Amino acid sequence: MKIFEILNIHRELLNRLYASGVRLEDARYIDLYTDYSRMLGEGEKVSYIVVMLSEKYGVSERKVYSLIKRFQ
Repeated sequence: MKIFEILNIHRELLNRLYASGVRLEDARYIDLYTDYSRMLGEGEKVSYIVVMLSEKYGVSERKVYSLIKRFQ
């Protein structure tokens, strides 16, 4: 299947996601946010969570804070 065909099939969904401000790269960080929510629910401090997730997913701490804010 070609990229054009995939985009054409999912055009409506992609347009809605775009209108909502979702970025394509956000899909890579779903597990990161799931881990954040779990750790926060377990009572961990946000700053500790950010450091741990930054190391685990190989992104900067600023990126983790940015993702958390966007996903909320």
